[in-house]
Amino acid sequence: MQQDNSHITLVTPSAPIHPDTHGGRAKCLQRLVRLDLPVPTTVALSFDAVHRIAGGDIPDIEQLVEPFVGDHLLCVRPSSQDPDWGGPGAVLNIGINAERHANLAKEIGSDAADEIYLRFIQAYSTHVARLDPDIFDDIDLGSPNALRDTLDAYEHEAEEPFPQDPKEQLAGVLRSMARAWEGTSARLLRMAKGAPADAGLGLVVQAMVLGLGQGESGSGVLQLVDGVTGLAVIKGRYLTQSQGRDALQAGEKSWFLERDARGPSLQDKLPKAFDALVTHAQLMRRRLREEMQMEFTISNGEVHILDGVRLQRSARAGVRIAVALAEDKIIPREEAVLRIEPRALNELLHRQVDPEAERDEIVTGVAASPGAATGKIVFSAVAAQASAARGEPCILVRRETNPEDIRGMHAAVAVLTERGGITSHAAVIARGLGLPCVVGANEMRFQARSRQIIAADGRVFKEGDTLTIDGTNGQVLSGQPAMLEATLDEAFQKLMSWADDSRDIDVRANADTPADAMTARNFKAQGIGLCRTEHMFFEEDRLTVMREMIFADEVEDRTAALERLLPMQRADFADLFRIMQGKPVCIRLFDPPLHEFLPSERAGMRDLAEALNLPLSRVERRIQALSEHNPMLGMRGVRLGITVPEIYDMQARAIFEATIEASKDGEPVVPEIMIPLVSAKREVELVKTRIDAVAAAVRTEQGVKFDFRLGVMVETPRAALRAGDIAPHCDFFSFGTNDLTQMTYGLSRDDAGRFMSAYVQQGVYVEDPFHTLDTEGVGELLQLGAARGRAAHPALTLSVCGEHGGSPESIAFCRKAGMDYVSCSPFRVPVARLAAAQLAIKDKIG
Repeated sequence: MQQDNSHITLVTPSAPIHPDTHGGRAKCLQRLVRLDLPVPTTVALSFDAVHRIAGGDIPDIEQLVEPFVGDHLLCVRPSSQDPDWGGPGAVLNIGINAERHANLAKEIGSDAADEIYLRFIQAYSTHVARLDPDIFDDIDLGSPNALRDTLDAYEHEAEEPFPQDPKEQLAGVLRSMARAWEGTSARLLRMAKGAPADAGLGLVVQAMVLGLGQGESGSGVLQLVDGVTGLAVIKGRYLTQSQGRDALQAGEKSWFLERDARGPSLQDKLPKAFDALVTHAQLMRRRLREEMQMEFTISNGEVHILDGVRLQRSARAGVRIAVALAEDKIIPREEAVLRIEPRALNELLHRQVDPEAERDEIVTGVAASPGAATGKIVFSAVAAQASAARGEPCILVRRETNPEDIRGMHAAVAVLTERGGITSHAAVIARGLGLPCVVGANEMRFQARSRQIIAADGRVFKEGDTLTIDGTNGQVLSGQPAMLEATLDEAFQKLMSWADDSRDIDVRANADTPADAMTARNFKAQGIGLCRTEHMFFEEDRLTVMREMIFADEVEDRTAALERLLPMQRADFADLFRIMQGKPVCIRLFDPPLHEFLPSERAGMRDLAEALNLPLSRVERRIQALSEHNPMLGMRGVRLGITVPEIYDMQARAIFEATIEASKDGEPVVPEIMIPLVSAKREVELVKTRIDAVAAAVRTEQGVKFDFRLGVMVETPRAALRAGDIAPHCDFFSFGTNDLTQMTYGLSRDDAGRFMSAYVQQGVYVEDPFHTLDTEGVGELLQLGAARGRAAHPALTLSVCGEHGGSPESIAFCRKAGMDYVSCSPFRVPVARLAAAQLAIKDKIG
């Protein structure tokens, strides 16, 4: 045996086996051997060995099987570096042939021997000989002639007899599994799960413990916690006279493990075996420092541990498991924080449909990924990306998804498919992304070409119609029912408090409304990093006044209209200050071009003319006059504040009066006022002069002193380049990476989705720069702006307030660039807090 060969080695306590060379399953089996658990003889093949097998270099099979003393059948299982990356399915009963079948029939009975042989023929036919599995459809597997008929069917289809040489069988299985891993489909699928394109696969060859035959024999799985909830419970199933993971698919035929009133249990039937299994599982938890799922076989009452894999778990369960392991002193708190993928928190944070809400149910499918979301339906990944670029929530509707749809799934708020089950591509990827997902909704007719779906009751839903996906209950609902925000349990709160103990960068939230601010505070945001005031003007009662201001020809008329908006803005800001309870609130002054507040269709223009008592022709001329060829680069932001200064005057007054009002109820409020779209020092000087004048006027009028901080939103390349000129006039810089990315690349967020997939697929961009911060181009501007700003003003506060602020990869860059805080949408705050803590912990431990 090649015991000294690190590529093909017997699994012993001292064998040279590592997850990076042989995979996680091989390493786990070695750990079980070290714990002196009853593991059958196992040989591990390294990534390199499997790669050579895929290329046709088959190892010496005679030497490989040398450690398997006796006439054992064998099984082969995949061993990838990360169990979540998957791999080819296990193949059992390798080595069965006519001679071995005859011997087994004498030992364990002809029925059990037949089942073993049939199982292997079917697996070999599909995975090695690559025959269609339906060649066996017409065979009655319960008949006495089933084995002969199956062998005849194989010989007819393959045009050769079923192989009888165990070594030939093993070589074929090894070659098949190796080549399956290196195939294009498998590579794309594991890359979607985060694996590198060149991720290796190991294989483990293990002696079979049959689970069939004399005495009480069978197989099952056991775990100590629920994989969905994370709560402690002995869970699993056992099936008498079975192999592999049959117990999980046997339904009512399988036994419970613990004593249960609903049916027979292993604890009742075989108490000693049950006690041994629980003891083994508890030992594995303590020594492997992880919640495991244990695969076992019982042969004539004797327990054998075939495998131990990290328990598959939901994000909610993952948090509870990590916290429980830390509280039981099995792992330190810092490790518990590191064990949770930040983006996985999305599953805990998503909303649910209010149980009291009326539900207009269209169809029920498989509840594949929890949470609920509402959006407009789209039928392609490209359409989903375009919708996301426009800021419109969308639901990706597909017959079934494939790796090419992954970017669309990233862009969507939920996924609906006609086909698939709980382990389908859509289901697996959606759970990984934390997306609500319903699959297998086959009672609806999906018509991809006409971009519509037809419900069983005849209702037609076309692209752009609004649906709600309830991934918790597997329901597809028409319209937008009332939602409940996520409720986060004690384990989540503990984990996040541990994260905050380690974090070295602050996390604020982008919040435009009191509801957003309340969510931000509940998620422990350390303030509001961006309040976009223009969102406050789109409510109907304010929109009319806003339009009156736009149509005013004289300064006095504009001022009169703005005075009507003043108390509304003041109340908005006072609410935000009170909710945040003394935490900083950064308010961005008015940013969008004025035409965004005006109707674009003739019917809307007529309504506006009537509301303002103006001739339709004047309304049309005014709208035409305000239209721009490129509004993103036109009359907006600070340019509007300088040319129509009454707007910023009103907003500044509203902020200062709200500051005084909110400070009466608690701690003194120190508002932060941010000037958008700055590109020149003189712009800041002009706006600062007027804001200082408003502040002085309010102090005099009310006889109250207050402080405020003034800063700029660095979102033009020139502002970053000239940061040294601008910084002396500011208290802070907040880098608006959304617009900065647009202007750096010359890309429109609203249109980039049309070609972004092709650009990423062809390697033009590594990633969509609107999803992940471009650290080379945009990042260099951030570093330049930060360095030049701090050189001119050492006490300058720096932050990032674009949606990149919630991206774990972007936070890593922000820490290195010296940012004081990041700001992101409220529901991404916990993700950012956890990501920031993990980065600090990793730096600490090196």
